[in-house]
Amino acid sequence: MQTVNIELGSRSYPIHIGTDLIGKQGLLADSVRNRAMVVTNETIAPLYLDKTLASLGNVPSCSVILPDGESFKNLDELNKIFSALLSENFDRNCTLIALGGGVIGDMTGYAAASYQRGVDFIQLPTTLLAQVDSSVGGKTAVNHPLGKNMIGAFHQPISVIADMSTLATLEERQLKAGLAEVIKYGFIIDADFFNWLEANMDALLDRDALATATAVRRSCEIKARVVEADEREHGMRALLNLGHTFGHAIEAAMGYGHWLHGEAVSAGIAMALDTSRRLNLIDSQTEQRGIKLLERAGLPVQPPADMSPELFLRYMARDKKVLSGNIRLILVNDIGQSHVSQDFDHGALHATLSHFCE
Repeated sequence: MQTVNIELGSRSYPIHIGTDLIGKQGLLADSVRNRAMVVTNETIAPLYLDKTLASLGNVPSCSVILPDGESFKNLDELNKIFSALLSENFDRNCTLIALGGGVIGDMTGYAAASYQRGVDFIQLPTTLLAQVDSSVGGKTAVNHPLGKNMIGAFHQPISVIADMSTLATLEERQLKAGLAEVIKYGFIIDADFFNWLEANMDALLDRDALATATAVRRSCEIKARVVEADEREHGMRALLNLGHTFGHAIEAAMGYGHWLHGEAVSAGIAMALDTSRRLNLIDSQTEQRGIKLLERAGLPVQPPADMSPELFLRYMARDKKVLSGNIRLILVNDIGQSHVSQDFDHGALHATLSHFCE
């Protein structure tokens, strides 16, 4: 087991990375103060719920099982968590445990942030995307039909337990979607990691244990340092949204769940690279290097055919990074270098949208 620590003063916590961690004696139970409720979904419950409950030992615990999928990441499903907590008389000393991917993690975290004005929660991510990104950093939310993750709160977990053994049951499409977020880290801040990904992409697709552990650990290290510097996304943390302004528009416009989050982010990264080239921040060789790595990961580099420039702009205008009505984009200066801008030439953005929506 390896541990990456996020240093946030009284909100600091460890990210444990390894194999067979769900069943590791005391790792989960020792973090629970009183009672625990495990929140999971219909796909994960048959695989890991019993093992998770057993690992809690003598800690009083129960569970709530939600439907699986991004289309269920909404206020109606969130209310099922509150109903379960209230019907079981859970008080503010309880701990929620998010057993699942990013949807379960986000919903459980938001429930924990809201229930009795805030209770503890633990992230137990079971997808690659959740292990490298969404389980770390304290962003919690549900979707609204008009915008992704628009209803939420910052609420840090008390620990993250990334059991890579759960990736053995992860379907291929979900694995590839997770790689989009891994690749993102190389683009925004770490050229050496990008180079490593180019050399090790085949091993990652083959689920090589050492390569996967390296990718998860390095991704968590990068995100930990960014979150430490900018916990509530007033500046540097926005870099973690490379491709997300375009990607969130795709997810919302197409209907949540039709495109996986990582798939939409991948297409969004390709579009951000195109805009960066049109702004003369990168050359075509750098752009194509990025496109090639996304394609090698089996990820889309084109948005859905149903998207139009008008549809993109309609949803991008509701993005959380919009300030005073101005769209902000994460743009790439080079491999491993990026910045947030709202002062870019919008002609380049419109040219990108027209090019990708031909």
